[in-house]
Amino acid sequence: MTDSRTPTAKVRGHRASGHGASHWIMQRISSVALFILIPPFVWMFSQSGAPDPVLTRAFLASPMGSVLTLLTLSATFLHMRLGLQVVIDDYISKASTKTMLLLANTLLTVGLWLVTVFCLIKLAF
Repeated sequence: MTDSRTPTAKVRGHRASGHGASHWIMQRISSVALFILIPPFVWMFSQSGAPDPVLTRAFLASPMGSVLTLLTLSATFLHMRLGLQVVIDDYISKASTKTMLLLANTLLTVGLWLVTVFCLIKLAF
C-alpha cells in the first residue's frame, strides 16, 4: 500500500518548535558577556590579594567587586543552564525524564544564583 499524502502532509507537525533561534542568540550573548567579564574579574580578584581571606572578603564586599562578581556569575549560570538544556534536549528521549531534568536544571541555576546574591549581600553588611 502506498502513501498518498503530499510531502507537506507527511512532515506536518515535524518542524522546528521556533525556540531555537532565541536560544542560540542567548547562548551567544552569554558567551560574549563572559568573554568581556572574566578578564577584569580575574585581574581585579588577583590584585586584591586573593589568597588572604580578609582581602578577598574586602574585594567581594566592595561595590565594584560585588557588582562584577554578580554579573560574571549571572552570565555563567545562564550560559550553564542553556548549555545543559541543549544536552538534555538532544540526548534524553523519554518525555518525563526530560521534563524532570529540565526542571532540575532551572531550579539548580536559580538556587545557585540566589545563594550568590545572598552571600554578596551578607558580605556587604
